[in-house]
Amino acid sequence: MIPRPRPERFRLRRTMMFMNAQKPGLIKDAYIYGCDSIMLDLEDAVAENQKDAARFSLYHALKTIDYGDTEVIVRINGLDTPHWQEDIRVCVAGGADGIRIAKCESAQDVKTVEVAVEAAEEEFGVEKGRTLLMAALESPKGILNAYEICAASDRMFGVAISGGDFRKCMQTTPQPDGVDMLFARGQMLLAARAAGIQCFDTVFTNLDDQAGFEAEVLQNKAMGFDGKSLINPKQIRFVHQVFAPTEKEIIQAEKIVRAYREQSAAGVGVFTVDGKMIDIAFIPGAERTLRLARACGLYEGDLV
Repeated sequence: MIPRPRPERFRLRRTMMFMNAQKPGLIKDAYIYGCDSIMLDLEDAVAENQKDAARFSLYHALKTIDYGDTEVIVRINGLDTPHWQEDIRVCVAGGADGIRIAKCESAQDVKTVEVAVEAAEEEFGVEKGRTLLMAALESPKGILNAYEICAASDRMFGVAISGGDFRKCMQTTPQPDGVDMLFARGQMLLAARAAGIQCFDTVFTNLDDQAGFEAEVLQNKAMGFDGKSLINPKQIRFVHQVFAPTEKEIIQAEKIVRAYREQSAAGVGVFTVDGKMIDIAFIPGAERTLRLARACGLYEGDLV
């Protein structure tokens, strides 16, 4: 087995690229594209009569392929299918970094998966707590229960919306300005932030509409998402550019953090940086910018 470090709950996850777990030719070199996370799919991408073959392929990929620093998550089949329990056993036995719970609608769904993961970790001698979880919200019920889902387990690192299924439930179609999913995205973001986990947007499926894709990514960044699910390697570069801090943002964040530490040591609570009033409320955001910049390879300073 290729040794992998313990997964990180709050690592950089700008891009999660979906790939069919059944196709070794696709997944054996997936890390070369440079996405932050690979989403190996056992659910919608795999035909009903090919689930066993997909699990076989997935297990051997996890055991033999060195994905380097690329995170490997697996989307399992829904809890309303006969496949999810065996999916979890294969994920844990193979050493996946995390599991995406499809069609999650309640905190109980998360807890049900967590129990199965714990049993699999014990069965296969995997370090307890190693396997992380994330949930896909694909229905109105899932969105309305978003906070309970986000806070259901210490293993939870993130939550994502699935646009295709959600739009079907809402009897709508993709709109250029994103109004069709604006409330759901906002509700999920609020829940994720309240629970202290990450939040990811849905895939953009029209590969011929680059302008539409770019507009959606820019909207995602403006709303506060941590990253986006993808279906094609050519989408990676733009997302990484958008979600990386600019040089100006990095310089400003460094100024704020440095000034705060100097002023607080002198007993000063409110001060100015470049003519702007700064207090402690600005510090978490500035420190996050520096951590993100470091993860993107853009910052080598000593403030984080």
